[in-house]
Amino acid sequence: MCGILAVFGCIDNSQAKRSRIIELSRRLRHRGPDWSGLHCHGDCYLAHQRLAIVDPTSGDQPLYNEDKTVVVTVNGEIYNHKQLREQLKNHQFRTGSDCEVIAHLYEEHGEEFVDMLDGMFSFVLLDTRDKSFIAARDAIGVTPLYMGWGLDGSIWFASEMKALSDDCERFISFPPGHIYSSKQGGLRRWYNPPCYSEQIPSNPYDPLVLRKAFEKAVVKRLMTDVPFGVLLSGGLDSSLVAAVASRYLADSEAACQWGSQLHSFCIGLEGSPDLKAAREVADYLGTRHHEFHFTVQEGIDALEEVIYHIETYDVTTIRASTPMFLMSRKIKSLGVKMVISGEGSDEIFGGYLYFHKAPNKEEFHQETCRKIKALHLYDCLRANKSTSAWGVEARVPFLDKEFINTAMSIDPEWKMVRPDLGRIEKWILRNAFDDDKQPYLPKHILYRQKEQFSDGVGYSWIDGLRDHANKQVTDAMLANSSFVYPENTPTTKEAYYYRTIFEKFFPKNAARATVPGGPSVACSTAKAVEWDAAWSKNPDPSGRAALGVHAAAYEEAVDTKPANPVNGPPQ
Repeated sequence: MCGILAVFGCIDNSQAKRSRIIELSRRLRHRGPDWSGLHCHGDCYLAHQRLAIVDPTSGDQPLYNEDKTVVVTVNGEIYNHKQLREQLKNHQFRTGSDCEVIAHLYEEHGEEFVDMLDGMFSFVLLDTRDKSFIAARDAIGVTPLYMGWGLDGSIWFASEMKALSDDCERFISFPPGHIYSSKQGGLRRWYNPPCYSEQIPSNPYDPLVLRKAFEKAVVKRLMTDVPFGVLLSGGLDSSLVAAVASRYLADSEAACQWGSQLHSFCIGLEGSPDLKAAREVADYLGTRHHEFHFTVQEGIDALEEVIYHIETYDVTTIRASTPMFLMSRKIKSLGVKMVISGEGSDEIFGGYLYFHKAPNKEEFHQETCRKIKALHLYDCLRANKSTSAWGVEARVPFLDKEFINTAMSIDPEWKMVRPDLGRIEKWILRNAFDDDKQPYLPKHILYRQKEQFSDGVGYSWIDGLRDHANKQVTDAMLANSSFVYPENTPTTKEAYYYRTIFEKFFPKNAARATVPGGPSVACSTAKAVEWDAAWSKNPDPSGRAALGVHAAAYEEAVDTKPANPVNGPPQ
């Protein structure tokens, strides 16, 4: 994963401005510690901080076309770059970088090439011939991108908010699946899958089709020239990622460089559910397993740094990002630069426990669509920024474009939780990998109840966070929260505490507006809270707030300020 910064239309193009761009780009160096690059063309600047994953020796950025009239700075991975190069045989490539195809595709197709890219990416491209430029973000928003406007009329793009927040009067989170064109003067959507219309699909469920689509998504993410591994919590999603990667690694190019034994990584408090389950899966698959422990106090001590890096005050995102942030530091210390992770499955298949209460298949499907559309604000943001804080890249096969199209075209009746038919959450995914002849996982792991990452690392983690926040935030502070924070007013002491830290780093109105709000329970959207009247009394984003569903559910509603419960992770 890399860090990009691009600025167009600066009034000041002096050496001082160039120095300022370098200074701001340096704020992204944690994302790309391997090399820095800057291209300046008049009042246009494209800066890059590189994390070298593919072609470490020659793939430094910015990248160019043959005569250097097209310049591009990219954050991401293009998994089908070899196939695209075959279509561009009349072009001369300078590097082995997977991202160089973008410059040549633009030459060949103009602005209408983005949907040809299979991968995760944010890029900014400058055509120096007419000083036009485009910026684009991948379909789901796996990679982060922000867009801002300066008082001098300049337009800014950056991988993280911290690189442009001081110099822009206004800025936003760049919407996923969109392209910005200076020629057309605005944003337009390039990604238009059927699920975005929320129409109810009717395709029959074929377990083998679903299985093969996911295996293909995992295998293409084995593209790497550096050491890598998988994040393994012992839950269904990460275990399937590990099982498929382990099964196909020996036949991949990566195995020629790094061997055929997969490395797996897990973190948790001593005795946590995830540590035990992950160890069992690792033993079953024969991975080289690395188990990391942290204490509640170590997590609390890291909170300020975590919030600075992930750039949100959302409660669940911070709860889950902290152990992931700590684990990424340990992973990087082992020399590993890329990991494959299991984000996205719960959104696609309705895996969160509150989906047990979905009243019908129509509302079930519409909720999964809403969740997928909001992933860039929550789990994608967490997975990317928590790992990138230490120069580690996270890849997410469940959010593969082809896999999403396959999974979201299935009649949602098959995704519904049906105890009368023995179907628990994500049954269709579990069933697709339930192979008695060549088993992927032990049965009890394959059918383990959903645990949110912030719960699975140890229930006392969330309890410890709440206790700490209660000591930092007084009753009077919470009572007056609507006056101090009129937008997205925090309704719990924990949310208030995170908000104060966020505001210290990002005090502008534009920054706080990048974080969504709304009532939520167990990671639901605001709409799904309506599915059960009891949930409105228990507005906590933990999976244990799914009263009557989670095996270790809270016995009573958590204490909150009596108001509309904003600031869970309403996705």
